[in-house]
Amino acid sequence: MELSEALRTTGAVREFAPEPVGDEVVGRILDLARFAPNGGNRQAWRVVVVKDPAVRSALRDSYLAGWYEYLAQVGAGLTPWAAVTDREREREAVSAATEVARRAAEGPGGFAEHLDRVPVLLVLLADLRRLATVDRDAAHYPLAGGASVYPFAWSILLAARTEGLAGVLTTMAIRDEDAVRALLQVPDELILAGILALGVPVHQPTRLTREPVSAFATVDRLDGRPFPAG
Repeated sequence: MELSEALRTTGAVREFAPEPVGDEVVGRILDLARFAPNGGNRQAWRVVVVKDPAVRSALRDSYLAGWYEYLAQVGAGLTPWAAVTDREREREAVSAATEVARRAAEGPGGFAEHLDRVPVLLVLLADLRRLATVDRDAAHYPLAGGASVYPFAWSILLAARTEGLAGVLTTMAIRDEDAVRALLQVPDELILAGILALGVPVHQPTRLTREPVSAFATVDRLDGRPFPAG
């Protein structure tokens, strides 16, 4: 697959066929993804390939509480846990999560409810000792440290495309990080960066829809003229 095609078709996929993915395939994906760009080539990532059914079930349970709070906030018209938001509206929305969970239990469930059945579950961890977090002491929400970890996650998704797979990076389990860390015996110097779910997609991804370049790129100033796409 041409790189330009891969970049235009590697979206978030959460629906997988019940087809197993062999360890050799996962090994090839990780072997390719390890060349991701990262600060100082410190490679501050660790991956736990979760295979044990009991561990998978526990991981799903840790995921669900945050997922229902997420849905409750979306239902209230909020961006869930945005750094800049109306905290009072957020609290009111989250209080409805129990009802969201009750309704979900009455249905067949989706990606979150069946997370334990995803063909490949990769827990992505970040080593705080190796991250140059230049905004560590800033007054605003810190973000820079992720620049040395999340390109690796993106490379996993691109490498999965070369194997005919698809998937998604989800950070929802971070809402219950202490439980996940205990489950996987993660020491204090490592933090949970997300979970990558991979498998054979029920529907092969096609070209995605995004805003044009002129909607987010400007010249010289934030309020400058739109930068034209090539």
